[in-house]
Amino acid sequence: MHAKATQHAKTTRPARTTVTPGSRGARATRATGGGSAAGHPVSTGSVTSADGTRIAFDLRGDGPPVILVDGALCHRAFGPATPLAQRLAADFTVLSYDRRGRGGSGDEPPYAADREIEDLNALVAHLGGSASVYGNSSGAALALEAARQGAPIRALALYEAPFLVDDGHPRVTDETLARLDRLVAADRRGDAVTLFLRTVGTPGFAIAVMRLLPVWRKLKAVAHTLPYDIGLIAADHQGRPFAAGRWDSVTMPVLVAAGGKSPEWMRTAMRAVAEALPNARLLTVEGQTHMLNPDAIAPVLTEFFRPERPEGA
Repeated sequence: MHAKATQHAKTTRPARTTVTPGSRGARATRATGGGSAAGHPVSTGSVTSADGTRIAFDLRGDGPPVILVDGALCHRAFGPATPLAQRLAADFTVLSYDRRGRGGSGDEPPYAADREIEDLNALVAHLGGSASVYGNSSGAALALEAARQGAPIRALALYEAPFLVDDGHPRVTDETLARLDRLVAADRRGDAVTLFLRTVGTPGFAIAVMRLLPVWRKLKAVAHTLPYDIGLIAADHQGRPFAAGRWDSVTMPVLVAAGGKSPEWMRTAMRAVAEALPNARLLTVEGQTHMLNPDAIAPVLTEFFRPERPEGA
């Protein structure tokens, strides 16, 4: 499946593309599983991050290495990474993993965003020392910060890091962070998930329906990691421009994407990210929201991460 793209002329801003889906020092252990998905065998394993935390992963496919970084509440058994990995495995060696505190991964205290960057570096090292990386939502914020700190990333793709550069959405406040911490400390997991969903703009009726569905139990199971994700994006969710030169060190090719049906504030923020990066291209995935369909983004990532792609294209 090939994505149909319309390329806009590049001036002083990043190139902009519109895609219509449907048109075309870490230690590692591995245990090979017998399962397969979409025709590609899956092996499971883990790396030991710099602070001793075990980070569990799935590996599938054959080709240049690609790492998928999940957003809030998601992990290998729940969320878009595994379906996306299945779609990319025909062209790449794809590593999907449980961010610390989720699924099969550990969670050595104290938490810090830098520990998650060390986790990602350990995974890159396991794949040979360089990899392309795709981050979704808060996973995009994490991947971008890892690139800024010098992680050996060959090419970087970001989908809707939940930043805020205008007044189109409420800011994340210190009180929001403190309240979320209190709810997690009191083991009020359902209330923590509710607060998080309200903070990111989920309609109240949708939350009410979700609480009645089996998915609610899965969300509550990883509610203790929500302060990690809010902490990753809080400073960039304040309705102000990014500092000049902040991402000058992110010189690898970067694809910055947003859904055509996503809120204007989110698309504006992604445009600002693309404009702040030295080697970025802006993409609109038509018909998509923050809940991105893997079928919509897989052909885009396949094209972007191909080794023969000219640098900066």
